[in-house]
Amino acid sequence: MSSAAISPTPDAPLSPVERVVDTFFAPSKTFNDLKRNQSWWVPWLLSSLLAMGFWVVVGQKIGFDEITRNQIANSSRAAQFEKLPPDQQERQIEVSTKIFQYITYLGPIVGLIIIVIMAAVLMGTFNFGFGAEVPFKGALAVVTYGGLPLCLMYVLGVISLLAGLKPEGFNPQNPVATNPAYFMDMAGNKFLYGMASALDVLAIWSIILMGMGFSAQSKVKKGTAMVIVACWYLFAKLIFAGLASLG
Repeated sequence: MSSAAISPTPDAPLSPVERVVDTFFAPSKTFNDLKRNQSWWVPWLLSSLLAMGFWVVVGQKIGFDEITRNQIANSSRAAQFEKLPPDQQERQIEVSTKIFQYITYLGPIVGLIIIVIMAAVLMGTFNFGFGAEVPFKGALAVVTYGGLPLCLMYVLGVISLLAGLKPEGFNPQNPVATNPAYFMDMAGNKFLYGMASALDVLAIWSIILMGMGFSAQSKVKKGTAMVIVACWYLFAKLIFAGLASLG
């Protein structure tokens, strides 16, 4: 028997849809395929569409003005706001609501900027800290595909809103019970709330996937790669939780 007859057949290239599906059910296939083609725009587009759909439902079922009122009520300036005359309160709510709406419209661009920063930081960590040779486009692909589980937050959020979730106390940044902070008082200890939100099952899932992706792009072991991603995630959470506690 010739060597050609017993040589393994290479895996067939995956389509963008197959990559997305395999990210959830067979992630090794997706991340191995990324070494062949490092295209990253499909998961970014999918995430952007799901996010925009979520905000449309939020606007219809909750209302951006109600979200603004909830945010003010749970902020450190709640007492100061209550002392204002009714006309000034309404004016502040009107201005804050418009700003909030504009930010949601720019969501896909803001999301892309965050993805680029994450990819650059992780690429630099793996390449300079661990001698890997991960290209920037490869890092972008790993971050976008690895972050797909976070899209489930939008899906679950829409389901809960359509099921009749009460608008009082609704937090669009933490809309479903995937972390302990969901059950905590937003007006309480801001630092503890922020760190409790870090224990999110969807975020942990994404950390695992990104670790697998960067391991596939380099010679770094999977466990080590997951720890690297987790450390940066916790560092970012510490920074934002600290800033929130100051406000």
